[in-house]
Amino acid sequence: MQASYRDFLLRDWQPSDRTAAAAIIRAVLAEYGLGWEPEGADRDVLEVETSYQAVGGEFWVIERQGNLVGTGAYYPIQRGQRAVEIRKMYLLPDARGQGVGRFLLQALEAAIAARHFEQIWIETASVLAEAVKLYESSGYQPATGIETARCDRVYLKLLKRSADSFV
Repeated sequence: MQASYRDFLLRDWQPSDRTAAAAIIRAVLAEYGLGWEPEGADRDVLEVETSYQAVGGEFWVIERQGNLVGTGAYYPIQRGQRAVEIRKMYLLPDARGQGVGRFLLQALEAAIAARHFEQIWIETASVLAEAVKLYESSGYQPATGIETARCDRVYLKLLKRSADSFV
């Protein structure tokens, strides 16, 4: 994956991104009063190869002028019908409010649809108000069955199959 939006570059994660990606997630969680869980909910960002790549998922980073400013990922899950979970959508404060989050979400959805998944699940916390607004304005519907302790919301989006593709 490689795509550009304004002066941002969305690209595939590389092992050299591990420390910076983890730092972004840790910083954003702290900004919102949420804890970093390297042995729990955040272990996957420290083990991208096994948590995403080895199971058919993808982990992407967002760069601006050579510096990482965001992350986003998904992987298949055993929940629902041909389902994935979008995870680790985080942007540093100076990357927010410019449409980057929506661009990232749409890119993730396009990649997921191209692989013929039918359901996208997202877990988040109410305190992440900008994320909640983005998901709700992008067609995600509230659902039940939260699996991550720090999250209090779960959303589901069904991808509709057209004659020859998913949308």
